[in-house]
Amino acid sequence: MLFKSLALATALCVSSAAADNDGLIRMKLTKIPDHEMVHNHLKRENAALRMALGLKPNDGFTEVNSAGNPALRGPQFADQVLVAEGKTENVVIKDYSNAQYFGELEIGTPPQKFIVIFDTGSSNLWVPQTGCHNCGYWFVHGGKSKYDQTASSSYAHDGANFKIEYGSGSVHGYFSQDTVTLADDIAITGQKFAEVQDAGGLGVGYIMGKFDGIMGLAFEELSLGGAATVFKNAVDQQVVNQPVFAFSLGDNSDGELTFGGYDDDKFQGDITWVPLSDPKYWEIQMDNIQIGSYSSGATPGIIDSGTSLITGPASEVRKIARLVGASANWLTGQYTIPCDKVAGLPDLEFHVNGKAWPVPGKELVIEAAGTCLFGMMAMDLNPPKWILGDVFMRQYYTIFDYGQKQVGFAVPN
Repeated sequence: MLFKSLALATALCVSSAAADNDGLIRMKLTKIPDHEMVHNHLKRENAALRMALGLKPNDGFTEVNSAGNPALRGPQFADQVLVAEGKTENVVIKDYSNAQYFGELEIGTPPQKFIVIFDTGSSNLWVPQTGCHNCGYWFVHGGKSKYDQTASSSYAHDGANFKIEYGSGSVHGYFSQDTVTLADDIAITGQKFAEVQDAGGLGVGYIMGKFDGIMGLAFEELSLGGAATVFKNAVDQQVVNQPVFAFSLGDNSDGELTFGGYDDDKFQGDITWVPLSDPKYWEIQMDNIQIGSYSSGATPGIIDSGTSLITGPASEVRKIARLVGASANWLTGQYTIPCDKVAGLPDLEFHVNGKAWPVPGKELVIEAAGTCLFGMMAMDLNPPKWILGDVFMRQYYTIFDYGQKQVGFAVPN
């Protein structure tokens, strides 16, 4: 699971900005506050305990529990089966039960607005369609925004099946084509995207969540249905200056996603460029991961804006947890740490291209209401990989160079 917010009934304010005079397209990303992440961690613990005891989610409780789906307590990445147009393949996918940073895009003519996760760990764009099942209710954040093809003059029929099989069920629908607009007026025409008819496979977390859909920013090799990504089409249609985008994620504040290049005002010093080891994900080879007496040795890692924590092989994360005094909840797979230990936590260092990129110890903890959620989670992939999510990306201005197949890191201002 993604360890993003499962949702409270509060309004989400999202804004975007069109290209400034420098030709860059800047989009504001809204961050879910830490107290919501911790709140939902506690709700998942409660739900998991009640299910383990064979109780219904609300037996003896007045609070509505939004985390009762056992599939939402598993790893955020898993080898699952993706099916599209008769093709089956094993790839890494996610349970989008939570998400921490959101932005806005538009589909259709006239434009229909959607709140999406801009996700470097996937490649398809999908949103719910009008009449979608298991896609939220009006009394939860006002319901999901849903795409209405009949209301768009630029809609074009595709009809190919779109289906993802999750542990908790499938998310399915079909492909369509329409104009997708980023910021105010950066229009990508003829974009192939999925209209989701049933999102039941994402569980209650999606129903209660504050996002409508996903816009993938990885590579075409991950894309179902042979759909070119929104960003590739933006490059091919020359509506962005360069095949580059960059994230500046705020720490307990909003972030910014820049398309068409990177913003020199967001960082200081030089950019360290790292070639991709697998240009399917934004995957790099790391020299080492080190914290205290722990050292991983060379290991691959995926830079992923759609994951809020840092994840690694279960055996390795357990070693780190023992080292820092974090305890696992066997029901949820999440780690907590006594809050009085936070001040003494050592830095977690990622060594890339001969340089250490540390995450300060205090930044490895998400704290609220006396609970300290450890910013790492065990998750086994085959072959073993680490996922460097928002806990890492918040520390550095992160540039994704689609053209040169490389990632750049720089120290933020």
